Amino acid sequence: MSNRFNKAALLSGGAIAAMALATPALAQQTMEDDATDQETAIQTSEGAEEGATTRVTITGSRIVRNDLDTAAPIAVVQDEEFKLSGTVNAEQVINTLPQVIPGTTAFSNNPGNGTTDLNLRGLGQNRNLVLVNGRRYMFYDPGQITDINTIPTFLVGSVDVVTGGASAVYGSDAIAGVTNFKLRYVDGIEAGGQYSITERGDGARYNLFSALGAEFDDGRGRATVYAEYYNREGVFQGDRAFSNFALGAESFGEPMQQFGSSTLPNGVIRYFGDGNRAGTEFAANRAVVFDDTPGEFRTRTGDTYNYAPVNYLMIPQERYLIGGHAEYDIGNGHTVYSEMSYANNRVQQELAATPVTGDFIVNLAAIQPFLSAGDFAQLQQLNATETDGDPDNIELFLQRRTVETGSRNSLDERNAFRILTGVNGPLTDTFSYDLYYQYARTRNANIQEGNISRSAFQAGLDGSATPINIFGPGTLTPDMVDQISIRAQNGDISTLQVVSGVISGTFGNLGMGADDLGIALGTEYRKVAAQFIPDTALSSGDVIGFNAGNPTEGSYDVTEVFGELNLPIIDNGNGLTLDVTGAARYSDYSLENVGGVWAYAGGVTFSPIDDVTFRGQYQRAVRAPNIGELFGGQFINFPGAQDPCADPAILGDATAVALCQATGVPAGSVGDPGIQLNTQIPALGGGNPDLQEEVSDSWTAGVVLSPSFAPGLNITVDWYNIQIEDAIATLGGGFANAINLCYRVIQDINSAYCQPFNGTRAANGAITVANPPLVSLANASLFEVEGVDFQVDYGTPVPFSIFSAEEDARLNFFFLGTHTIKSNFTPVDALPDEVDRCAGKFGVAKCGEPTPEWKWTSRLSYIDGPATISLRWRHIGEVTDDDDTIDYAAFGGLETLEATDYFDLSFAFDITESFTLSAGVNNLFDKLPGTPQFNGILVSNAPNSLLLGDNQEQANTYPSTYDVLGRDFFISARMQF
Repeated sequence: MSNRFNKAALLSGGAIAAMALATPALAQQTMEDDATDQETAIQTSEGAEEGATTRVTITGSRIVRNDLDTAAPIAVVQDEEFKLSGTVNAEQVINTLPQVIPGTTAFSNNPGNGTTDLNLRGLGQNRNLVLVNGRRYMFYDPGQITDINTIPTFLVGSVDVVTGGASAVYGSDAIAGVTNFKLRYVDGIEAGGQYSITERGDGARYNLFSALGAEFDDGRGRATVYAEYYNREGVFQGDRAFSNFALGAESFGEPMQQFGSSTLPNGVIRYFGDGNRAGTEFAANRAVVFDDTPGEFRTRTGDTYNYAPVNYLMIPQERYLIGGHAEYDIGNGHTVYSEMSYANNRVQQELAATPVTGDFIVNLAAIQPFLSAGDFAQLQQLNATETDGDPDNIELFLQRRTVETGSRNSLDERNAFRILTGVNGPLTDTFSYDLYYQYARTRNANIQEGNISRSAFQAGLDGSATPINIFGPGTLTPDMVDQISIRAQNGDISTLQVVSGVISGTFGNLGMGADDLGIALGTEYRKVAAQFIPDTALSSGDVIGFNAGNPTEGSYDVTEVFGELNLPIIDNGNGLTLDVTGAARYSDYSLENVGGVWAYAGGVTFSPIDDVTFRGQYQRAVRAPNIGELFGGQFINFPGAQDPCADPAILGDATAVALCQATGVPAGSVGDPGIQLNTQIPALGGGNPDLQEEVSDSWTAGVVLSPSFAPGLNITVDWYNIQIEDAIATLGGGFANAINLCYRVIQDINSAYCQPFNGTRAANGAITVANPPLVSLANASLFEVEGVDFQVDYGTPVPFSIFSAEEDARLNFFFLGTHTIKSNFTPVDALPDEVDRCAGKFGVAKCGEPTPEWKWTSRLSYIDGPATISLRWRHIGEVTDDDDTIDYAAFGGLETLEATDYFDLSFAFDITESFTLSAGVNNLFDKLPGTPQFNGILVSNAPNSLLLGDNQEQANTYPSTYDVLGRDFFISARMQF
C-alpha cells in the first residue's frame, strides 16, 4: 500500500471525568495516590475527607494544581476497560478508541515488523509521543517509535490520551498528541492469567502474570516488582474462508476473481530481445509458462499463484516482561524513585515461497538437459536471430516461485530495557522539584529463512556453477535448493538518554477568589541514537525474498528549556471561574538543518456556573526528523500502486502517452497491463540528511457539562483542528502518489516527481528490482485533520439487585465518539489543489486504513455487589474508495465498505474478596469480512461485505481495522492477597 501517513483522523477524548467502566472493586494502591508523583489520574476520589484538597499533575502539564480542569481535551481509559475486554496487549483497547487509527498491529504480516504502535488521528506513528508515568518511553528502531507490547498491561492503572501538539510540554514527537500509560503500585501479591481462543479453535492466547508490592520502613517507602509471560498462536490466512484466496484483477479491468501473483511455481519466461519470435510460443505476448510436465512450456494465458494461504493473518508472539518501580522518602519529604523494565519479544512473519524475478543471463548448453527438444529449439531460434552476437547465452526475464524452499519466515527478537532514577521533593512550602535520568536501549535481531541468493541463482543458469532446473513445478532438487538458498540476518540498536529537571509550584494570586498562580520551569537534555546493521547479503542486494537495505547509523542531541504558567483569574465561589494557561519551550538541536526551534501554547477555561465549563487551546508544536528519516540507508520495498503507463485509459491522454515513452516505455507497450502485472511495484527509499523540522498548529475548543440535576452525568464536546506544514513524507506523499502525480498531473519529465521514473524502466517498460526508482523523503507535504469529539459517561444506582442482599446495584454507561470533518493530505505543498481528502475514505491509492466520518466505542455495565455484566459496542462508519481512476464496483469489487458494528459481552465475579473470575466473548455475532458466496465458493457467513480485491491492505481486507478472527472467547482469573 501507499507510504502515506494519513490513515485517518479520529477523536480527541474531550473528557475531564474518568471513564465509568466499572468492574468488581479490587483493593489496590496506585502510583497516582501520592501528590509527589509525576502524574495523577483524572478520577473521583471516593472516600476522601470532605473539604480536603488533593494537588495533582495532569497529563499535558507539569504544574501541580488543585483542580482537574484543563484547556486541553483528555480521554482517560481506566484499567477496568482492559479487564472487561479481555485485553493483554494494549493495542486491543487503544486501537478501538475513535481518536486512533490502527498502525502496526498483530494483524500486520506483510507489511509488518512484529511491533505494535499507535497512530493518533491518523497522522503517523512517529507523530505521537508515548509516555509511561509521564516520561518518555523506549523506542524500538531508527524511526523512534514505541512498541506498546513492552508495556505491562495488567499493571496499567489508566491511560490518558491528549490530542493536539504537546511539544511545548514534552518536546519533539508530540505533534499529534501524547498517550500516557500510568502504572500502579501493588500492595501485597497479585497474580493471575488469561486464556483466549476463537470459536474456530485457533488463535490461542494465554498469559501469566504476578506482581509483588509492599510498603516498608513505616511507610516511608514502597515498591512493586512484576513479571509476565504472554504467548499468542498464529492464524494463517488459509484458516479463514474470506482470506484463503488472494482476490484481485479489477485494476486490470477484469472481474474480481481468485487472483494472486504472476510469479508461478511452474516458472515463467519473458523474452524482450530482438530475436525472431515467429513460429514460437513467445509470438503471442512474449511470455511462456511451463506446463505441469517439466521442460515443456506453452503461451502464458493469465496463470496466477495463490500466495494467500501460507501468509499469517495473525502473527504469533512470545513475550517476557519483568520490571519494577519503587520510591523512598529520604527525609523531609525528599523522595528518591526508580523504574526498571525489561522486555524480550519474539514475533514471526510468514510469507509465501520466494518469488524470483528479473533479467538473467542463461547459458543454453547448461539448461538444455532440462528442456524438451522442441522448446529448446525455440530458444535457439531466438538466440540465433539476435543482434547481440552472443551464440552461447540469451537474456531472459524469469519468474519462478521457489516453493521447494518452503515459505519465507522472518523472526524478530527484541530485547529492550529501560532504567530511570530520580529524586523529588519540596523546595519551599509551595514549590517542589523533580529531577531524573533515564537510559533505554532496544536491540532487535532479525533472522530470515527461505531467501534465495540472486548471484547463486544466476550462477546456476549461466554455467558458472552446477546448473539448476527451474523449468517446471517441483524441479529443484534438494541439492539445488541448498545451492541457491541463503539465510539473511540483520539487527538494529536504538538508545535514548534523558536528563530532566523541573521546578513547579504556586505563588500569590490575582484576588477575586482565584487560586494561586501556578508555574513550572525546567530544562531537559536528550540524546537519541540508532543503527540498522544488515549482513553483507542484504546490504549488497543479493537476497531475494525479503527487502534489502543498506546500513543506517546516526545520532543527535537536544538541549531544551521550558516553562508553564497557570493563571487563575476569577473564582467567585458560586461557579464563576476563569483560568488562563501558557507554555513555551526552546529546543537547541545538534542537527544543522534544525538548530533552535520554539514551541508554545496558550489556553483558557471558563465556567459561568458549576454545571458548564468552556475551554479552548492553541498549540504550536514541532517535530525534528528522526534517525531513520535523516540517516537511513537506501532500501528496497514494494509499495502497492498502479503504474499509469500500464493503464489502458492512459491512451486517451496524448501528453501522458508521450511521457511514458520518454521515460522508457516502448511505444507499443503504453497502456498494456502486461508490463506491470503485480500491483506491488519495487521502489527504493532512504533517509535524507537535509530534512528540517515539521511545524504544526493545533486548535481545540469545547464544552464540559456536568448538570447538577443529573448527578453522575458528564458530557463533553470538543472541536479540534491540527495542521502540519513542511511534513516529512516520501516525495509526492508516497510512491503511489508520486507516480500518479508524474504521469497524470505534472506531466513534465524534468519535474522532481518524474525523475525517479526516467531511465529506470526495463526494456519492456516495466519497473523491476534490477533498477528500481528512488523516491526519497522531503519536507514537502501538508496535513490537516479536523473533527468533533463526544464523550458521555453516566453512573446511577438502580433499585434492584440480583447478586447481593442489599439494593446497591449500579448502571454505568460510557460513550466516546468522533465525527471526522477533514482528514486531508496535500502531497506537494506547491500543488495546493492536489489534496487527498480522506474523511470517509479508504484505499491503497491515497488514504490507506479506513477513516470513517463516524466512529465510536461505548459500554454499558451493570454492577451488582460481586458481579459485573458489561456490553461493549464498537462502531466503524461507512467508508468509500479513494481512487477516482478505477471503478472497482464495475468489476465486481467494492467502492463502499458498509458501516460495521461489533458487540462484546463480558462477565466478572468476585468469588472471594481476593479472587476474581472474568469471562467474555468479543465479536459476539461473529461478523467477518466477506459475502455469503463469491464465484460460487462460500467465503464467509457474514451478510455484510468487507471483502476486497486489489483495493486491500492485506488478507482481502484491512485486518487491523476490521475483525478477522470472528467470535473470540476469553477467561481470566486474578488473585490478590
